[in-house]
Amino acid sequence: MPIYISRGRFTTDAVKGMMAKPENREEAVGSLFKSVGGRLIGWYLTFGRHDWLVIGEFPDNKTAASAILAAAGGGSLSDIETTVAMTAAEAAETFGSAGRAAKAFRSAGR
Repeated sequence: MPIYISRGRFTTDAVKGMMAKPENREEAVGSLFKSVGGRLIGWYLTFGRHDWLVIGEFPDNKTAASAILAAAGGGSLSDIETTVAMTAAEAAETFGSAGRAAKAFRSAGR
């Protein structure tokens, strides 16, 4: 299944609420992913521009988007970015396909 990496920020209200009542968000996110047919690989609190990072597997983009939109709809998250990730084997296959296609492609102005 394709792997998706999402990262984002907690709203100020979410941070205040979690400080007042700490909770394990990994459990909630895992349940959400499972409810739409995905699987949580990992959930991490991060430093810097993003507050959290989550890695999950979903059968397709539509399923991944449904989980991410459901999480965003709760109002505790902002600035969410999601990236589709490839394994090393998938990347090698993709570079091979790109190389074959590049040989037949004429760049603009050439």
